[in-house]
Amino acid sequence: MDLFSRSWAALRTAVAELPDEDFARPSGCAGWLVRDLVCHLVIDAQDVLITLVTPAEAEPTRDALTYWNVSEAPQTGDDPLDALIVRLAAAYEEPRLLKFHFDDVGSAAGRAAVLADPALRVGTRDVVLTAGDYLGAYVLEWTLHHLDLVAYVPGAAGPPAEGLARSREMLERIAGAEFPASFSDTDALLVGTGRRAPTDAEKAVLGERAAKFPLFLG
Repeated sequence: MDLFSRSWAALRTAVAELPDEDFARPSGCAGWLVRDLVCHLVIDAQDVLITLVTPAEAEPTRDALTYWNVSEAPQTGDDPLDALIVRLAAAYEEPRLLKFHFDDVGSAAGRAAVLADPALRVGTRDVVLTAGDYLGAYVLEWTLHHLDLVAYVPGAAGPPAEGLARSREMLERIAGAEFPASFSDTDALLVGTGRRAPTDAEKAVLGERAAKFPLFLG
């Protein structure tokens, strides 16, 4: 849960420090500008707040790893929610308004995570898991979206090293295969989630493990 807080704080700081002109740059999420991604993060923060106040009595059905649904193909952008986010982001018109909303909701989500009982059972997406596992799953979400945020923003600070390492470990455990040590944590996450294609040299080093990746998480 402490790593959730550090990863989330770093991502919120990165958004706060973005110059207005960077909101019109592309992000690492295909088809989304930086402003679209930040709008998605507002929705993510709302989801955290809603989930942490939605207790469940049933036994957990998922944990931090099995929380993620794995797809064989990336999202196409045709999903109604994806299209809605683009329209919502455009409606802000000025980056400062989007920054303010993100900081407001994001700060609340951060405080709620600190106050949460890790053993509390919560319900979300028709599954039950502990608050600790739910927030642990979101370390991967924050880290990947932090990479998306800075993908085309020169000089912007990336995710914390410990968040990158933990996210790589989670991705490898979900896939049932480890990346070679020659891959940095960032490269493992980008290649492992299909955010970039592996080079020929990387394919050679991966060998048979290349068939395990990429994983498209949702």
